[in-house]
Amino acid sequence: MDFSNIDWADIAQATFDTLTMTGVSLVFTVLLGLPLGVLLFLTARGQLLEQRGVYGVLSLVVNVLRSLPFIILLIVMIPVTLALVGTSLGVEGTIPPLVAATTPFFARLVENVLREVDRGVIEACQSMGAKTHQIVINALLPEALPGLLAAGTVTTIALVSYAAMSGVIGGGGLGDLALRYGYQRFQTDVMLVTVAILVVLVQLLQFCGDRLVRHFTRK
Repeated sequence: MDFSNIDWADIAQATFDTLTMTGVSLVFTVLLGLPLGVLLFLTARGQLLEQRGVYGVLSLVVNVLRSLPFIILLIVMIPVTLALVGTSLGVEGTIPPLVAATTPFFARLVENVLREVDRGVIEACQSMGAKTHQIVINALLPEALPGLLAAGTVTTIALVSYAAMSGVIGGGGLGDLALRYGYQRFQTDVMLVTVAILVVLVQLLQFCGDRLVRHFTRK
C-alpha cells in the first residue's frame, strides 16, 4: 500500500474538525443532559420529587430522540440547524444534531447511574434536614461521580462515531474525508488512515476515561 499520495494536511484538518465537533458537542451534551438526567431521576416513582406525569413526558421525549437513527436525525434537523447556525454543512452544521442525538442518551445514563447510589445516603441527608438541591449537589452527584465519568466516556465515544457518520451529508471531519476520497475516489489508503485514526482516538478516550474512573473511585 502506497501512502505517499495522501495529503496529510487534509488528514490533519479532518482530525481537528472531528475533535472540534466532538469537544463542542460534548460540552453542550453535558450541560443539557446532566440536568435532564437528574430531573428524570428525581421525578421517578419513589424519588424525592415524584411526579409521574412529568417523568412520563420527559421519558417519552428521551425515548423518541434515542430511537431515531443518527443519519435520519441529521436530515430531519436540517431546518432547525439552519435556523440555529445558518448552515447544515461543515462543523457548525453538525453540532446541533450531535447534541440532539447524545443529550437524551447521556441523560438516560445519568438517571441509571443515580439509581445505583445507595438509598441510605439520601435518607441520611434527609434526616439532617437537607433540601433536595443540597442532596443532589452535595451527596448524589459526588457519590455518583465515577459512574458519571464512565457515562461521559461512553457518550464521548458515541459522539466520535456520530461525527464520522455526519460526513455522509457533508458534515466535515474524518467521515467526510473517508467518504470523498476513500469511497467516491477509491483511495483505499485514505480510508485506512482515517479508520486507523478513529480507532486510536477511541482507544485513547477509553483509556483516559477508565483512568479517571479509577482515580475517583473510593478504595
